[in-house]
Parts: sequence; structure tokens; C-alpha cells
Amino acid sequence: MMGLMPSEETRTMTPPTVRSSAAHDAGKAGGASTRAWTMRLLVLGIVLSALNLRPAITSLGALLEEVRDGLGMSGSVAGLLTSVPPLCFAVFGVMAPRLARRFGAGAVVCAGMVAIATGLLIRPYAGGTAGFLAGSALALMGIAVSNVLMPVIVKHWFPDRVGSMTGLYSMALALGTALAAAVTVPLTDTLGGSWQTGLALWAGLAVAAVLPWLPFVRGRVTPPGAEKAAEAATVGDTSARDRDEAARTQASAPAEHTRVEAPRLRMARSRTAWALAVFFGLQATAAYITMGWMAQIFRDAGVPAGTAGLLLAVTMVMGVPLAFVIPRLATRLPHQGPIVLALGVCGLVGYAGLYLAPAAGAWAWAVLLGVANCAFPLALTMVGMRARTGPGVAQLSAFAQSTGYLISIPGPLLVGVLYQHSGGWGLPIALMSALMIPQMVVGFLAGRDRTVEDEAAR
Repeated sequence: MMGLMPSEETRTMTPPTVRSSAAHDAGKAGGASTRAWTMRLLVLGIVLSALNLRPAITSLGALLEEVRDGLGMSGSVAGLLTSVPPLCFAVFGVMAPRLARRFGAGAVVCAGMVAIATGLLIRPYAGGTAGFLAGSALALMGIAVSNVLMPVIVKHWFPDRVGSMTGLYSMALALGTALAAAVTVPLTDTLGGSWQTGLALWAGLAVAAVLPWLPFVRGRVTPPGAEKAAEAATVGDTSARDRDEAARTQASAPAEHTRVEAPRLRMARSRTAWALAVFFGLQATAAYITMGWMAQIFRDAGVPAGTAGLLLAVTMVMGVPLAFVIPRLATRLPHQGPIVLALGVCGLVGYAGLYLAPAAGAWAWAVLLGVANCAFPLALTMVGMRARTGPGVAQLSAFAQSTGYLISIPGPLLVGVLYQHSGGWGLPIALMSALMIPQMVVGFLAGRDRTVEDEAAR
């Protein structure tokens, strides 16, 4: 009995702060493990979502001739069809920040993936051009809100890795774009030659993208900054300085489930916001003309359908490595204008090649236009760099993308009209080349080192 007394006395005399520190250390270890899995799940969700942001468009581009024949479309109506993506992005993208404030960005992206899966599944079987357009619009609505919120999620959860994370999801976006362009025709042939099946199969990829976002739907996941603040606040012997730091971290932590009304910036007063919006719109014009019509340009030049799809895939796959490199490079430069000019020159050379020797130099033109299309990840990176705060990024992203996609609506439609009435590709290619010049100018202006908060508050 006496031998037991010292240990009992030791237990009874253990200071509360020691016990609380031990419990805190154990909780901290468990919290670190939870945070690690949370971040891995979030990265998986971002990558899978990015993979789904373009297959709805490039799979259609690869089978556009078959869809036109099956639905009885003229060239002008097909041009209207290729203009639907930017129209939907402009209309629905502007709603994304408001939806994110109300429901949380994770919940909105999750709902967007559901909309993509549903739209891709029903559009080939809806019957007629109107039904096809309605199904496409549903899928594109999901893409639109996810487009806008991806820079916001990256800014909130990875504030010290904006360049690398933007590069990662831009690379995944380019991979999904290229994959749909490359394998849609072969898979369609393998599955019996039905264009409906070839388009509908991409709904499966969107279903997979829903799953990682489910824990974020009701704000069940706490951001790392908020957890750190909570830990510091619950330790019994926390110093005043630590408590102050915890309070600051808690206040600045961009919680997924926190709906704080941020001051609304007057983006229309910012020259940088307008330059970025016009740059976004002109690069989107070039991208959607390329995705919608480039395979047809090669097919009209005598290139077989399968090879034309591969050429479109080459154009898209160029964005896989470059979409990772360019954002990282852009964040290291005080001015992103030189990158804008280099991409624009590649585009001009590629268009010249399409006009002069579309079949003979097809692979070279596909590569050059793929490099030029990397203006998209550059624009996304500049959205994250031209605003200081998460709410500022959300508002700038919505303004630049919605305004930009409005600007891009006439381009693919006009290309279809010019192609239909001129009987060739000379005038459409001339239009593409002409639009590249102002794209380079406004992109250079958007790349200047300044923030929209300073300009919108003037």
C-alpha cells in the first residue's frame, strides 16, 4: 500500500496545465492528420472538377459533323451551337459569387458537377436541336459556376501557393480538354458508331468529380487557419501574444462554411478589371473557335476525321505542361505582359499556317495554336494576382469571366456564318488573326503590377 502512495500522490499533484498540454498535443496530432486528409481531398476535388470543365465542348467539336448530320443543322446553326458555351458562362458565371456566399463554394462546385453529369447524359437523347441545346446549357451552367469559383477556392485554401495550384488545375483542365478531343471519335467507333453514345459517356467523369466535394457541402470541413486559431484559443496557458495571433488568424481564415458579406467593389471603375475582362473575352473567343471549328478546318483540307481529332487533341494537350509552367512563371514576374506577347505571336503564326498550308503543316499549326491557347491559365493566374483578398478575387473573377464570355459570344457564331456564306476558311481565319492583335494589347495592360481594390475604391 505504501508503495502505491507516491504514484498516487504524483497523479493528484499533476498540474492542470500539464494535462491540458498533453491533451492539446494529442489533439494537435489528430488535427494535423485531419487537415492533411482534408487538403488531399480538396486537391483531388479540384483536379477532378478541372478535368470536367471542357469535355462537354471538345467532345462535341470532334463529332460536330456527325451531330450536324444527325440533327439537320446548317453551318450557321452549328455556329450558334459553338457560341452557347460563352453565352452560358456569361449568364451563369455572374451568379457564382452570390451562390458561394449563400451556400459555400464547395457546395456550389459540387452542384455544378451534378449539373454537368446530368446535362451530358440527357443532351444526346433529348431529341432535336432545341433539346440538344437545353442539355448543353445545363452542363455548361455547371461549368460556368465552377470556372468562376476555382480561383476563389485556390486563393482561400492555398494563399501561399496560388501559382502552383492554379497551374495544377489548369493542367488538369487542359488534360481533360485534350482527352475528350483525342478519344471521343475512337470510343464512338468502338461503341458502335453512335454519336449519342460518344457524347454521353463523358457524364461518367462528372459523376466521379461529385464525390470529393460532398464533405464540403454543409461546411463540415474546417479550414486549416480556423483550426489553428481554435487550438491556440483552447490551450490553458496560451500567452496574450498567442491569443492575439489566434484571433487574427481566426478573423482572416477563409472558412468554407463562413458566409461573410464582403464590401462590394465597383469593378467597372477599375481599368485593370476591364483590361483583364477584355483579355479574357478575346482569348476565350480564340479558344472556342479552335475547339469548335479546328477539327472541321483540317477535315475540309482533306485530313481524315480520326487524325483531325488527334490534331485537336494535340492543340489541347499543349496546355497540360504549359498550364503548370506559365502560372508559376507569371507569379514570379512583376509584369505578365511579355508572356502575353509571346503567346500572341504563336497564335498569329499558327493562323497563318492554317491559311497557307492547313494539311501540309497540320501538326506544327496544332502545336502553335495549343501554345497560344495557354492564355487561359495565364488569365486565371492574373485574376488571382490582381486582387489582394479572397472576396476581391471572387468579384474580379465573376466580372472578368462574365464580361469576357459576353465579349466572346459573337466570335464562334460569326465564324460559322462566314464559313457558310463564303464557302471556305479564308475569311474566318482572317477574323481570328485580326482578333489576336487587341488580345495582345489588353493582355499587356492587364499584366501590370496593380490591384483592383486600389482602383475600384477611387
